[in-house]
Amino acid sequence: MADLLHLLDKPEGWTSHDAVARMRTILGESRVGHAGTLDPFASGLLLVAEGRATGILGCLGLLPKRYLARARLGVATDTQDWTGTVIGTSSRLPSLAEIEAALPRFRGAILQRPPLFSAVKVRGERLYKSARRGVDVERQERPVHVYELTLSDSAEFPEIALDATVSRGTYLRTLAHDLGEALGCGAHLAGLKRVASGPFRVEDALSPERERGHDVGAFRAQAYTLERALAFLPRVRLTEPEAAALRHGRAPAFDPSRVEESDQRWPLPPGEPGWPLTLLSPSGEALALARAREEQPSGPHRLLRVLVGA
Repeated sequence: MADLLHLLDKPEGWTSHDAVARMRTILGESRVGHAGTLDPFASGLLLVAEGRATGILGCLGLLPKRYLARARLGVATDTQDWTGTVIGTSSRLPSLAEIEAALPRFRGAILQRPPLFSAVKVRGERLYKSARRGVDVERQERPVHVYELTLSDSAEFPEIALDATVSRGTYLRTLAHDLGEALGCGAHLAGLKRVASGPFRVEDALSPERERGHDVGAFRAQAYTLERALAFLPRVRLTEPEAAALRHGRAPAFDPSRVEESDQRWPLPPGEPGWPLTLLSPSGEALALARAREEQPSGPHRLLRVLVGA
């Protein structure tokens, strides 16, 4: 079994589970998982890992994501996207100047109410299950961060194109819906493509579609090793005794001056305390992800708690 991260260009119409199932077949492995679910109507970058690399998916899911989205103004749907039932229309459409003027209120730290048709759990039940029963569950607003939001095209108005970079947990269909509400005309998400997740780009991804003909050799030749996949994180290079102790379940204590910062700095989603550290062997092998212990003693040394063996 290889321990690799794969970049997939998920086709529209596939669930993220479909993509993982296809990769299990291509790779001939059962230990395969993904980070950052994409709805079936969306396409684009999906991070898929095999082997020990599945242990870093939670960390990769914290990365900000960039999307190219299309919003249809003047039509609102119950799912906030094009797959839903129309629940409102408006013939009064805003000008481009009004759209540009409305965008700033959706940039930065904002609160979003999860869509009714979503996998968020309320009182132990997925919202979409309640929605299918016709129950409108009260949903609490949640903090998200929209790092960038620009109007990138209006050639097919009243459909507009938006370029958005957002934190984990941000719903682009809710962003389109809320923009329509702010403009007084209603709107829904008409198309969505994820083009980046932190340092990873869809241009470097391979399609899992059979007709593309990418086999296990093609995927593994283009895959990221653990060390390369985690290059965006700060790291600590352990001594041989520290690495040996870690392999036996004993986390090291070290002087914070040994932390090597990455050249790439990515913002964290709201509520996250900080990026974990990659613990490297003397030869540069990724051994684990770890965080400083909250109960660390006073003094120059920092104790670690290991999150996962990479």
